[in-house]
Amino acid sequence: MNFIISPAFAQGGAPAGGDAITSLIIPMALMIAIFYFLIIRPQQNRAKQHREMIDKVRRGDTVITSGGFVGKVLKVTDASDEIEVELSEALRVRVLKSTLMDVRSKGDPVKE
Repeated sequence: MNFIISPAFAQGGAPAGGDAITSLIIPMALMIAIFYFLIIRPQQNRAKQHREMIDKVRRGDTVITSGGFVGKVLKVTDASDEIEVELSEALRVRVLKSTLMDVRSKGDPVKE
């Protein structure tokens, strides 16, 4: 079996080195931009809002911990990252601020 290869196919080889690099860089940059705007940037905004919410927790707020407990904040100290939360009338616990998931309702400002 003899195969005849035409000169047009024989001369067509791989693209030049510069074309291969640009053909890979442009789609890669486009994918990185898509990931940044659809995934990374919104996640950073949510994390920033969560940090601000935790920093603004004050006495009288109703909070939800990462364990799913709902309680009322009794004591907040600026020197420590712990707060005291009342889960029931007979149960008070100290919780790290970083374990708070949400602040449900804001209490009235405390007069000191």
